Amino acid sequence: AYALETRPYNQGSRLTAFELVEDGLPGTLVCDSMAAALMQRRGVDACIVGADRVAANGDTANKIGTYALSIIAKHHGVPFFVAAPTTTLDSGTRSGADITIEERPSDELCCIDVGGGQRHRIAVQGIETWNPAFDVTPCGLIAGVVTERGTLEHVDGKETFDIAGCKNAAAAEESA
Repeated sequence: AYALETRPYNQGSRLTAFELVEDGLPGTLVCDSMAAALMQRRGVDACIVGADRVAANGDTANKIGTYALSIIAKHHGVPFFVAAPTTTLDSGTRSGADITIEERPSDELCCIDVGGGQRHRIAVQGIETWNPAFDVTPCGLIAGVVTERGTLEHVDGKETFDIAGCKNAAAAEESA
């Protein structure tokens, strides 16, 4: 398995890599910007990403860079899956266009932690930044949404998923 570093917070370096090692799974950590070269040169069987929210049509908000990764995967013919618990399925949000994207502080891009509560600026003073925490991957780029209830596939060949049906089934199961 390949784990992307997931900048700017490096969740892949800290969390995904830890889980691979902890579970005794073979893994290789790569820089986010290496994903295209990795698929081109080494080949990848599938991409699996998490989700912070999945809208009713299947558009998915996740860490910034997920959308770009889905485009790279499509170009290389690599199926792109979202792994998400049913608690992240939001049938009340029509599409990804309705998801508010948080803007993060510029120092996350311009500074690094050097320990002891100290930060060191690595970018030139005066440079503007744009630092969204998430992006939205359109459902048409997603092969399936993997939940604890199974994998949701596109409905009748359309570029949408039955998020409401899955959510309702999960709620009915919990109340039974």
